[in-house]
Amino acid sequence: MDNNLNLWSGIELTWENILARTFYGTDIYSHILQTYYPHDFLMHVKGDDCGWVRNPWDWSRPSLHIEIRKMDPKAKLPPRMAVHHDESRHIPDGNVIDFARMHWKLEGAELLMAVNEALNLNLGIDIRTGEYLIPSSGRETIFSYFKAPIGNLYPSKNITLKDAYRYLTGPWGRAATERLRSIEDPSQRRAFKSANFDYITPSGTFTIRGKNYLVQHSGLLCIDFDHVEDVEALFHKLLEDEYFETQLLFRSPSGKGLKWIIPIDLVKASHEDYFDSVAAYCEKTYGIAPDRQCRDVGRACFLPYDPNAYLNEERRRQP
Repeated sequence: MDNNLNLWSGIELTWENILARTFYGTDIYSHILQTYYPHDFLMHVKGDDCGWVRNPWDWSRPSLHIEIRKMDPKAKLPPRMAVHHDESRHIPDGNVIDFARMHWKLEGAELLMAVNEALNLNLGIDIRTGEYLIPSSGRETIFSYFKAPIGNLYPSKNITLKDAYRYLTGPWGRAATERLRSIEDPSQRRAFKSANFDYITPSGTFTIRGKNYLVQHSGLLCIDFDHVEDVEALFHKLLEDEYFETQLLFRSPSGKGLKWIIPIDLVKASHEDYFDSVAAYCEKTYGIAPDRQCRDVGRACFLPYDPNAYLNEERRRQP
């Protein structure tokens, strides 16, 4: 099985590989639009411009423009992608993943499989059995990393839990963390933190930070505890939790809270439902309610300096 997985790793069912096989996603637009206009639809691609096409949401008028656009120059996932603009404003502007979500009304792995099967891409499938292969447990989880300030919505790159741990325990956030903890005025602290701390989106990779631009969920959930009376006591309790295997745990930029990153199984429940259940569990077990904003899959998590952060190096990504 291991040899199979090694051979399969280059054709994993991911948005990166789907875009590579569909000319940056233009073939997906073409496929969807052909379901509305099976006899007369033809997309004319000239360079990066795919032109104006008939719009099913605007009484078939040619008000939908599609083009291939280079995403943020520093972003590696993906570097280029097909996007659309609806001149009639009947549907929101977005990229091909947004368009696919709207058409198939699916999310996450189900959407990936729908696109894969509709366009006969044969990604991630064992050719002997016709079944989807399960990713190797040795592959590491990735999520997006963003440079400060918090207003920067475009990721610089994708990183792993180990990369985040190295950042936390290394020198990169030390000066900002020490400076933040010396500021007494709450409003000044908030402003300083927003302007000076790099951050991650632990629950997945994004083209732009925001739930509507999720590329792939990481299978992780970040629980944020603020204003903790005894940070060190809670830190050790979380490491010993009998139900959740801690993947990464570190003190917040203020030093008065914790960021607890744990695995979740999206086959069993949605991101939001998992958060609700874990939040209720934490309140009952530890007597503290997590920050409700972490229910948002695109919630940002600041990276401070914490030389005593914990990383679980035993576990690797589960599908």
